[in-house]
Amino acid sequence: MYVDALTMITLAVFLFSFFTIIVSLFQLALAAGLPWGAASFGGKYPGKYPPQMRLVALVNILVILFTAAIVLSRAGFAFNGMRGFSETAIWFVVGFFCLGTIMNAITPSKIERIWAPVAFIQFLCSIVIGLS
Repeated sequence: MYVDALTMITLAVFLFSFFTIIVSLFQLALAAGLPWGAASFGGKYPGKYPPQMRLVALVNILVILFTAAIVLSRAGFAFNGMRGFSETAIWFVVGFFCLGTIMNAITPSKIERIWAPVAFIQFLCSIVIGLS
């Protein structure tokens, strides 16, 4: 089956965006005090995050959403004013999710390893978009 470049890019944007929303909602849940700390930061804060880590979760959301803005801009789906910046910044996004994949795969927290495939998919999608 033949898949054209536009279809591949659209699929990559959709998958990247979908998982960005999932990760952002997870971070928002941590910031709100849900007891899911074992699935983040190597399980160092099982249960509810302490107040300073709740702030870290909110900052994580901003970072994750910024990577999404770069991806959407690079793919030509939004933020056209960032287009020039996104042509270089996409490679930082690729590196970010490569590192995220590795860190989530080697974490001592078994439950946190569920994020490794998510980061890997975002890594692959960012490569597809970067090469487009």
